[in-house]
Order: sequence, then structure tokens, then C-alpha cells
Amino acid sequence: MPAISTVAELLATGAADRPAIRAPERPPLSYAGLRELAAGTIASLNAIGIGRGDRVAIVLPNGPEMAASFVAIAGGATTAPLNPAYKDEEFEFYLLDLKARALVVQQGAETPARGVAQRLGVPVLELVPGTAAGAFTLVGGTPGAATSPGAAGPDDVALVLHTSGTTARPKIVPLSHTNVTASAGNIARTLALGPNDACLNVMPLFHIHGLIAATLASLAGGGAVICTPGFNALRFFALLDAEKPSWYTAVPTMHQTILARAERNAEIIARAPLRFIRSSSASLPAQAMKDLSAAFNAPVLESYGMTEASHQMCSNPLPPGAQKPGIVGLPAGPEVAIMDDDGTLLPQGAIGEVVIRGPNVTKGYEANPEANAKAFTKGWFRTGDQGMFDADGYLMLTGRLKELIKRGGEQVSPLEVDGVLSDHPAVAQALTFGIPHPMLGEEVGAAIVLREGMAVTERELRDHAAKHLADFKVPRKVVFLDEIPKGATGKLMRIGLAEKLGIKA
Repeated sequence: MPAISTVAELLATGAADRPAIRAPERPPLSYAGLRELAAGTIASLNAIGIGRGDRVAIVLPNGPEMAASFVAIAGGATTAPLNPAYKDEEFEFYLLDLKARALVVQQGAETPARGVAQRLGVPVLELVPGTAAGAFTLVGGTPGAATSPGAAGPDDVALVLHTSGTTARPKIVPLSHTNVTASAGNIARTLALGPNDACLNVMPLFHIHGLIAATLASLAGGGAVICTPGFNALRFFALLDAEKPSWYTAVPTMHQTILARAERNAEIIARAPLRFIRSSSASLPAQAMKDLSAAFNAPVLESYGMTEASHQMCSNPLPPGAQKPGIVGLPAGPEVAIMDDDGTLLPQGAIGEVVIRGPNVTKGYEANPEANAKAFTKGWFRTGDQGMFDADGYLMLTGRLKELIKRGGEQVSPLEVDGVLSDHPAVAQALTFGIPHPMLGEEVGAAIVLREGMAVTERELRDHAAKHLADFKVPRKVVFLDEIPKGATGKLMRIGLAEKLGIKA
């Protein structure tokens, strides 16, 4: 089988009559239909002067049209999906930073992006949904000739995303067709995806996890992606029952919300069995992994991904391989190694920075030589994560280097403290964070969400932590919350949490 290095080649492998994109209460779009849609979209973009390398910002609600437009537009231009929840000034920043040549919005949908684009002189293309899930036509633009018409090649950029910077200006990550198809293929192989698989997508489709793991990996396996309006805990089990997916992928906060409702939906779980469940984009507490696996009677595969790697880097394997709670798994795509500050690769068991290289890894941030000089060492990309390989070759993360809490002369891994606190029977969620301290630099704090109907005091939690952790790692402040603040993609917000909650040491 020839190597797949473009989105068009990836789509070409699916059986013509098999469903590619599904959605509740809509007829599915077949692979033949998706290929036709992609070819028609490239032709209509070329006719208004947009071709390979030209950036098309996409602001659409989560659903089949968002998935289909990403795949179709990437075939002949560069996609730039944006969060529909952005405000006016955020859209202005991103459209200018991207140098967007067009903006795609749903016909009749209200979004501030439309007004911003008109103000900036960016053509607005209206997406008109068709009958089948994901089918659409684009209306708008003025006739013109594309500088680089036709289907995209392996080195053309398929997707640009911004890093989610905490304070610094977000960096642009260009991902080529080679990058995204390599990653989709890696995920499809890791999960043994085939034509009979269907992923229930609850992830936002402006995020690498939803775009590559749920959508493109499903298509790489010849299966279907079932596009929902997004994550809704109240609808999840009804969708599971109606759509009968073989798997779903989500972030830990979503899994924990699903887990809280699993017992009362045991009949649906039995009626709609899953082959496996995938978790990525943040650390899944070990207890949650065990409970989720027991509730669904299915293996839970924790994986490790980031935007610069077109998502997946490591994954726990399917059975008969072992799924290790709290560990992100075996290298599953790129080469993965551990490096010290000086650029020396370290042996198994040594702790250092996780570095990667391979066809799915971006060649560098756009127009940012300073960031690239820091990010790449001897051809390896520095992930910013600290970790080590265990005796079986599984990668264990010990924390984000910039999230490590530096207390006096000691370093505290928030992930380690999260794990200990999450093991307490009354704790549903735990997030450890640094609190600025005038003498020590930082002090250890923890935000806790309790299980329904359970109670525990701050003192009891600190005593529990003290049984398992050195004294300097035990949280000095514990706050109880109904919900831990999350970012747009469902990730818990560790950096800056003390300031957000108004906590001082």
C-alpha cells in the first residue's frame, strides 16, 4: 500500500459506499460523497482566488459541517479553525495574525467574526448545509484566479493552530499534510481502527484532539466519525444508545463527568458496548481510569498528545498490551526520548525533558526564530514536559516544566500530588497549583471537587497527602470548589489558578 501523505490520499482509501461522516437524525455522508465534496470545495475556492497555502479561517458550531469543511478545505487550501466563543477583539487578533484570505461561517448564524472580517476586508463565505451529515456548499467571494490551484501536496500546510500561551503571545503552529496524515495513521494503527469503527466525537473541532484523533484518524481507518454538537453530559448516554459507536475520545474532565452518570445509565452501557475508550490532552487520574474501565467494561487507553506533534506522541496499547493507570504509554508515532538541559539523551529511568522527532512533528513555529531556537535541539522538538521511561518502555510524565512548583530549593510535580489527592474516596477531582510566596517562591495549593454526597475536611485531606508525600509536597492550602475552572478545550487551568481564585500564601 503506498504511503499516504495528503488528506486527499487518506480519503481515497475509504470504501465508496461506507459512511464517513455521521450525525444524529441525519443521513450519513459516504466516502464517495466526501471525496466529491472535497473536490467541489477545492474548485469553488480556486474560482474565488483561493488555493494552496491560502488561509481560510473556519468559525462553525461543532457538528458534521465543521468536520467536513476541515477535511474538504484542507484538500486545496490551509484551514484555520477558530473557537466560536471568541469575542470581537480575539477574532480580530487571530484573523490578522493568520493573514486570513477568507472566513467561513454558517449561513444565518450570528457570530462577531462576521463583522470583524467585514471590517478587516476579509471575504466572508457562507456555508449552507446539505441534507447528508456534513454536506455543504459555500456561497460568497468574488471571482478570481488562485496563485496555486489544485489539490494540495505533502509539504503544503493543511492546518494552522495557535498554541494556547498562558501569558506570552500565542505562536502559530503550521502542520503540513505529511504531519496530519502521519498522525492520523499512527492513531488508527494504535487503536486498530477499521471500517466497522465509529467514533462518537464530543471534542471541540477547533482543537487538535477532535480534528486529528476523532475525525482524521477515523477516516484513516476507513470508519466513521459521529459528529455531535459538542460535549453535553445530559445527552451523552442518549447519543451512545442511539448511535452505537465503537469508541469515543475525550479529555479527563469529560470522562469524569460521564463517570458520575454511568451507574444510572448501566442499561444503555450494556446495550451499546464500546470496544475501548481513549483519553488525551491532560492527565487522567489513575482512579478515574480504573472506575471508567469498570463502568464500561472496556479498556481505557490514556494517550499523550500536543499540537506541535499533530496530536499523538504516546499511547497505552489495546489488550493484550497493558494499560497502566497514570502513565501515558508507549511511543505511538514519533520517536520519543528523554533529554537533559545540555541536549544529551538520557538512559531509561532517568528524569528529563521529553523530546520527539518524526513525520508528524511540525518543522517549526511560523516567523518565530527565537521560539524555534528554544524548541529544537539536534533535530529533536522539546515538548516542555518532564518525564521518564519505566522498565517496560512506558512514558511517565512528572509534570510540565513551567508548571512544576518551585518551593524553596525543592521542585514539586503537581501531577504527583493530584494523583495522591485523587485516591481519597471523597475526591472527584483534584488540581494542584502553585501559590506565589514571598520567601519560598511558591507554595503548594490544591483545588478539590468532592464526590456527590461525600465530605472531607482540609485537615483530613492534608493528613491523607502526608501519608504518601514528603512534607514539602503536601498542599498548604486546600480550596473546595463546585467546579475547577477550565479552558476552551476542557483542560483544567493550572497556571494562574491562585490569582484567578484570589488565593495568597
